Amino acid sequence: MEGVTLTRLIEKMKLQNLTPEIDVTDIRLTQPDINRPALQLAGYFEHFDATRLQIIGFVEYSYMESLPEIRKREIYNEFMEYDVSAVVFCRELKPDPIFMQAALAHRIPLLSTKKSTSSFMAEAIRWLNVKLAPCISVHGVLVDVYGEGVLITGDSGIGKSEAALELIRRGHRLVTDDVVEIRKVSDDTLIGSAPEMLKHLIELRGIGVVNVKALFGASSVMDTQSIDLVIRLEDWNREKEYDRLGLEENYMEYLGNKVVCYDIPIRPGRNLAVICESAAVNHRQKKMGYNAAQELYARVQSSLAKNREEDDR
Repeated sequence: MEGVTLTRLIEKMKLQNLTPEIDVTDIRLTQPDINRPALQLAGYFEHFDATRLQIIGFVEYSYMESLPEIRKREIYNEFMEYDVSAVVFCRELKPDPIFMQAALAHRIPLLSTKKSTSSFMAEAIRWLNVKLAPCISVHGVLVDVYGEGVLITGDSGIGKSEAALELIRRGHRLVTDDVVEIRKVSDDTLIGSAPEMLKHLIELRGIGVVNVKALFGASSVMDTQSIDLVIRLEDWNREKEYDRLGLEENYMEYLGNKVVCYDIPIRPGRNLAVICESAAVNHRQKKMGYNAAQELYARVQSSLAKNREEDDR
């Protein structure tokens, strides 16, 4: 069964387990969405998605406190009869004895957090969106360059890891080498990370595997980064025409999301780290509204128009 274990959520969000007698190791969350069961506590269970994480905030808690004891027993048991994964009480609120009794009878874990309801909801949804997002693995290196996530791809042995090492020496940060796990967290965003086994490690042919964090310090690595740009390295081909202006952009597609891609030919003497830095800065400028290729094109057009005017005189 896929999903995120409830244990991982408890550890990540630093939740207090109010029902330690219930085993949570086999409980999994399969949806990034959550639910505030105000309607269900009022007796409306149509369209109730019980598989979502259930959140009790101050509003729900106040309503529960106002219910008579007979109604509490009735509605709590009806609520717990659904396949509820867990119930989280925000603001350090604590369930009343009747709610606790119903939860223990139906083996529903109860958790508590100090965070406000909106704060906890935002953090939980963001984390679950990443962990439950569609995921693929690709061969390449992911580096953070000036805040841009640069995915370097290419044939094995072409120099991806060496380029990444030089970038790290120049103050940039490694996310992952060799294998990049790509998760689609939205229609606009891809997040890359390292498999747990390869985290902070980089392979250099002739030297072997080195630990980047141990060699260059904690500031040289990061766990995740968005994928903003793809640089595809390939051997120089004299017969191929390479883009020299950059007026039209090429794209790579991962999980249905398109990412700008540059094809970089490799020749002896080319400094790949400087090229990657320049590509990242150029891409950042384009996102901010400045395009050097379009400026050159405008200059050429302006010069041609000026020459035509002089010829007409």
